[in-house]
Amino acid sequence: MHAFARQMTERMKAVAAAGAVAAFWLAVWVLVAALVAQPLILPGPGAVALALLRLVCDGGTWAILAGSGARILGGLVFAAVCGGVLAGISSRSRAFARLVAPALSFVKATPVACVVVLLLIWLGSARVSIAAVFLMALPGVYFSLVEGLSQVDKPLEQMFRLHGVRGWRLFCAHTWREVLPFVLSCARAVIGMSWKAGVAAELIGMAVGTVGERIYQAKLLIETADLLAWTVLVVAASWACERVLVWLLRVSGPVAWGAAVRAHGRAGGSAGGGAAAELALAVGDRAPWAPALAGLVLNVPASGRICVMGASGAGKSTLLALAAGECAPCSMVFQDMCLVEDVSALDNVLVCADARVDASSAAALLRLLVPGVDVHARVAELSGGQRRRVEIARALLCPGDAVILDEPFTGLDTAARDACAEVVLDLLDGRMLLLATHDAVDAQALDISDIITL
Repeated sequence: MHAFARQMTERMKAVAAAGAVAAFWLAVWVLVAALVAQPLILPGPGAVALALLRLVCDGGTWAILAGSGARILGGLVFAAVCGGVLAGISSRSRAFARLVAPALSFVKATPVACVVVLLLIWLGSARVSIAAVFLMALPGVYFSLVEGLSQVDKPLEQMFRLHGVRGWRLFCAHTWREVLPFVLSCARAVIGMSWKAGVAAELIGMAVGTVGERIYQAKLLIETADLLAWTVLVVAASWACERVLVWLLRVSGPVAWGAAVRAHGRAGGSAGGGAAAELALAVGDRAPWAPALAGLVLNVPASGRICVMGASGAGKSTLLALAAGECAPCSMVFQDMCLVEDVSALDNVLVCADARVDASSAAALLRLLVPGVDVHARVAELSGGQRRRVEIARALLCPGDAVILDEPFTGLDTAARDACAEVVLDLLDGRMLLLATHDAVDAQALDISDIITL
């Protein structure tokens, strides 16, 4: 209750501060208009307010504003789609990126007026606003998405792929969430610029029935109050458009994540239910940079259990990563934490789970492994040991015929380790088990006697 009251008080203070700022600049406007004393040069707030009221009450004004807005949004959407496609290709091909980037940098630096004049020659006035908005917005969209895609969390992406989260589910669960901050930043800059470019194109091209044409007519007739009134309408429309689109983009992150969670298991294989296929892997040939693995051939029989032991840096994680690539989709606990920090523990488990796993069974496993945990709490709010056990729960419920554990009990005390090991053995369900550890007690807890020492 106190928090709500404090929040309301802060909002009221913010509104009061904004009102004070608006009142100050309104007073400045009144003073300057009085000093100029030439309504044709600078009309006062009252004259502009009357002109604005007249425009607002005219149904034709809204039709004109809607038509211009539709063309501007059309160019913006076209730029977003093309920018996304080009950025996606560029993230996979450096040669393509080197080819495209200079051209878009040139377009970005070209003055709007020059672009509009050329478009008028090529396309005519009817299409000039859409084309101008497209060309002005495309570089911003492209470079923002390229930057976002270059900073995608690669270990987290690898985790999703190994657990069978691919295609549109990978995009929703990972890629879109990673690039969304860059998209939001781009939207705040590009939307306002698009309205400026679109109206400027209409004004230069004198397209009939557009906001640009009305502004040009007001300039010809020296109706300064009308010109300022149209300016206010354009600014308001641009502001509203930006707020709505930014809100939709913000909402899209949780919506995309929810869709990926609800569709869990659709892209994966079976989660156990039978013996795993035998694994035979010439590790030394795959990892020439790891001397400890030279000449090693990893052979794991169906439903077999193997423990890889060695000091830090010996190549245990490399060995398990190569095995995971052969077994994917598989279940894996990575040496370093690999969780989506800003969503719940339950969602972290469900997004990678087998299709037969429902929310209640996943929650029950989490509560068994982490007594007293709030399964709906954000992972970022959990301790290191709790996060580790969330990863173990995720691995046990994932599709695939192999469970791969890389230092799975790091940060756990003896009681927690023994409890987790018991759950792993209960839910292994005939799947192959590969363990990497530097502590022989971990292998004993998981009843593994076949040990490879690096």
